[in-house]
Amino acid sequence: MADKQLATARAQFVNRVTKPVLKQLLDDLLEDRVLNDEEQETVDQENSMRADQARSLIDMVRRKGPRASEKLLSRLKERDPGLFDQLGLGSDPQPAQPVAAPSLKPSEEEKPVSPVLTLCTEQDQRKVLEKKSSSIYIPKKKPERKRLALLINNINFDRESMLRRGADKDEERMEKLLRDLDYDVVKHRNLSGQDIDKMVEEFSKCEEHSLSDSTFVVIMSHGKRDAICGIHHDTSKKVDDLFKIDNIFKHLNTENCRNLLNKPKIIIIQACRGEEGGSTLVCDSESEIVPAGLEDDSGVRREHKEKDFISLMSCTPDTVSYRDPKEGALFIQWFVETFNTYAHEDHIQKLFTKVLRRFDKFPRQMPSMDRVTLTKKFYLLPGL
Repeated sequence: MADKQLATARAQFVNRVTKPVLKQLLDDLLEDRVLNDEEQETVDQENSMRADQARSLIDMVRRKGPRASEKLLSRLKERDPGLFDQLGLGSDPQPAQPVAAPSLKPSEEEKPVSPVLTLCTEQDQRKVLEKKSSSIYIPKKKPERKRLALLINNINFDRESMLRRGADKDEERMEKLLRDLDYDVVKHRNLSGQDIDKMVEEFSKCEEHSLSDSTFVVIMSHGKRDAICGIHHDTSKKVDDLFKIDNIFKHLNTENCRNLLNKPKIIIIQACRGEEGGSTLVCDSESEIVPAGLEDDSGVRREHKEKDFISLMSCTPDTVSYRDPKEGALFIQWFVETFNTYAHEDHIQKLFTKVLRRFDKFPRQMPSMDRVTLTKKFYLLPGL
């Protein structure tokens, strides 16, 4: 039966159908009288995200029974025969196969990915400190150090269709990596945008930062171009529940978080930043040079307001991130694998670049580095 075929192919249809095809299908089904004007408007206008539109459309048609489902199948075959075949919706239908993460075999100069974190040995660490002490951030000694990391993960939302399936795997992977790097993890789940802001601000005021040599802030949720979605966000009801990404840098900057002055602050964001397909983005940051002969006569030493940051976003502006419903986000999977494999020998910017390289053969998504104000190289040295 056609409605059962749609049920089988539902997940892949939601993941793969493009926005232009969705618009064509809506017009077709209105013409075929499968949908009325109100239903078409509900799908098109009350769901701003492409995936939400696809999910709303296929569920609406399935509920109308086999004949309506047959119309959708017929129109899909007409509008996008390639997708129709990929979903196994031919005359002798087979169950749709799950979308597998691309298999990226390491090149000859790359190592096989490691399932566990490899840290720099004490001997190698001493060599790095001897050779590069003036150009790297020096880690504090273990007995006197207290490292903190913040991990926020929104999985369940008021709107059930926004459930981030597989995100629990992302949380598990990131928490293990951070703990293996000797960070105590402050963890929160399912927060509103206002609560995310409150938790980041509270984290910035932790006294333990005075004993730290660095910090990580990891936030995973749905998102928009410059914001993270809180759990109450619902475009269908015109409810905006958002946390501005800029606020992370505001709360942790020199002015508001003196305990992290001159210490690396690593920001990791797993969230969509729009609805379009993947595209590349190059961000360069240059420091301002004060002309020779000028000096500050304020009588006090000044520091850059925003310094020692680096962030890695899961995708470029206006584009989407991809997540496997069982295994979690590709970005988090490959981020953790890269750190496990290379953290003992590469500084943070080089590690981030290797994460980007993992996406070379996956053109739908490209992470991006942003707000790079590190003044030295940050190696994830375990400390002595």
